Amino acid sequence: MIKNHNKTTLKGSLEYITYYNQENHYTIAKFRLQKTHNRIMVRGFMPDPNLGETLKLIGTWETHPKYGEQFKIESFEVILPATMEGIRKYLESGFVKGVGPKMAARLINHFEDRTLEIIEKEPARLLEVTGIGKAKALSISSAWTEHQAMRNLIMLLQEVGIKTSYSAKIFKEYGPNAVNILLEDPYRLVNDFPRIGFYMADAIIQKSGVSVNESERVKACVMHLLQQYSDEGHVFIYENQMVDRCKKYFQIDPNTTRGAIEELAEAGAVKIEQDTHMSLPRVIYLKPLHEAETGIANRINAILSVRVPVPDIDPEQMTQEVLKKLAIKLSDGQIKVLEEILSHRVAIITGGPGTGKTTLIRSIHTILELLGKKILLGAPTGRAARHLAEVTRRKAATIHKLLGYNLTQGRFVKNQDDPLDLDALIIDESSMVDTFLMFHLLNAVPVQSVLILVGDTFQLPSVGPGNVLSDLIESKRIKTFELKKIFRQSQESTIVANAHRVRRGEQPDINRLDISPGRSEFYFIEKNRPAEVVETIVELCIEKVPYRFDLDRIDEIQVLTPMHRGDVGTHNLNQVLQNVLNPQTGATELDGTRFRPRDKVMHLKNNYQKEVFNGEIGRITAIDNADRRLSVNYDDRTVNYDFSELDELTLAYAISVHKSQGSEYPAVIIPIMTQHFALLQRNLLYTAMTRGKKLVILVGMKKALDIALKNDTPRRRNSRLAARLINK
Repeated sequence: MIKNHNKTTLKGSLEYITYYNQENHYTIAKFRLQKTHNRIMVRGFMPDPNLGETLKLIGTWETHPKYGEQFKIESFEVILPATMEGIRKYLESGFVKGVGPKMAARLINHFEDRTLEIIEKEPARLLEVTGIGKAKALSISSAWTEHQAMRNLIMLLQEVGIKTSYSAKIFKEYGPNAVNILLEDPYRLVNDFPRIGFYMADAIIQKSGVSVNESERVKACVMHLLQQYSDEGHVFIYENQMVDRCKKYFQIDPNTTRGAIEELAEAGAVKIEQDTHMSLPRVIYLKPLHEAETGIANRINAILSVRVPVPDIDPEQMTQEVLKKLAIKLSDGQIKVLEEILSHRVAIITGGPGTGKTTLIRSIHTILELLGKKILLGAPTGRAARHLAEVTRRKAATIHKLLGYNLTQGRFVKNQDDPLDLDALIIDESSMVDTFLMFHLLNAVPVQSVLILVGDTFQLPSVGPGNVLSDLIESKRIKTFELKKIFRQSQESTIVANAHRVRRGEQPDINRLDISPGRSEFYFIEKNRPAEVVETIVELCIEKVPYRFDLDRIDEIQVLTPMHRGDVGTHNLNQVLQNVLNPQTGATELDGTRFRPRDKVMHLKNNYQKEVFNGEIGRITAIDNADRRLSVNYDDRTVNYDFSELDELTLAYAISVHKSQGSEYPAVIIPIMTQHFALLQRNLLYTAMTRGKKLVILVGMKKALDIALKNDTPRRRNSRLAARLINK
């Protein structure tokens, strides 16, 4: 692409729209120049382009190697028609909803060349026209206002260098007054759009000339960095880290940062604490995270303070009941755990795959039922809850479902004032429960009940902030049963055996021969170049695994990768796999991601209104471009998304290892390359491997595998939960 960087202004009209993306407004069109009447190709971001519309375009010329000379639009301005004929054509183009040729004729006959001025400035006068009532007049006026407001917003975002794909979300939040809000109070974006809001606000201020109080900018920066640290899994940030980041990345003086922190603390937005080691700097929390962490510690201590009645059952009765109901003969170790666990208010069961965690859950549930207790089963994700229900043959629900959610009040229904109705609660996959969710869960657990947390602490910690299960164990305040013995039936699984080898830092027993069923469950295919890895993954997904192991290409094979970027990251692998596994038309696009009917997709954040939660995987069943709606089936439940909500979805042919937690798949394929160096950790590889039920295939470099096995020092998360429990 050859570019000419000199800015050029063109005037003319849109003659033919070659391509238009409704979500981000990217447009390719043929444009008729006003002076020469020559037709040129233009491309850029333009909301709701209309044929015949007269525009002033500002941009640069580019020469494309295939398509020739094109004009790249950087900004544009609509030149409204002044003649009655021009106004008629403009209104007949259909961009004002509810105004067709007949209505346009009525308006022009009545208002003549002032028609557009009346619609914009004196909409009440529309009632003068025959056939227009109050509702119709309001509809026409609103359509005009919204159309112009969206265009003004797009133009502002273009001018300051913000992606126009954010325009739909911003407009949905702020409405037709969006531009005024952004210019008057840009740092409002920090709270309304976490993670990206600060960068957008800074761009608006720096490039639009808006004056802002420096103190407001620094406070917004502090809040942004606290959110960023939370996204990285930390519950707090050390004050010196905050000061250093503000200076390094945003050129903010250290004293100014400290002053902003104090102001935020006085306003109640953050909480400052001295670390338990007085020699260390102070720590800063977002207020909700501080409340959650202290709330967990207080609630655990409250539950532990209530005496546990001795159950009226002996070990022999327990063993016989489990054998009778479950046809399971417990080992001596399992009987000991079963006997002891009932004498604790809160207990933890941890261990790797094949060590009997599921058997103990089923056995504990059976004994509690025998004792007449009301038991609830829960897990952090839908998949984990369904798996728990399958193995126990009892009803299980997600923690979110157990707690309920009041959309009007924006909070969980179940809490200390309205606790869960239970005698015992068993939570599986507890390593996935973050600080916020554990806080809300414990608030809803009656202090006289029994809480049993089950999980594998060697897996990756929760996606959300904190490392709750590990912190609870580290505090030694809660009785913890660590299961180490691998049972015989699990020892026969090469997946289980190799997972435990990896956990110990040992080389897995690698079968490098041709993949064939019945010979092994675990394979390593050595490839040293990213392109070869991608090619091998495609071959495995399309042919070798489906045919040789009788598995569905899309639903039963999951690619898990440590990274999002690069040739073997989720972004590229999803595009490649989508094209080979679901090559069809009828797509809609958002920020470069093209969604097609039958695509495998993942929901990215908790949506209580839709009752779909972070990490749930489904299949697209329909895309309706006319109504701007997309439908996804999640386990026989259809959920509809407006196109403006598509940032809550991503393709899921390949997903990150973090997003796979709590789920199991018949087959997993894991690329492992030295390009993943920053994320090559033993617990990440272990987590990925333990997601596979029937088949695990590693594809990549032997050197990368060695690096992962040696790296047993995952980055520690900033949390004081263990210390709070120890220093009760």
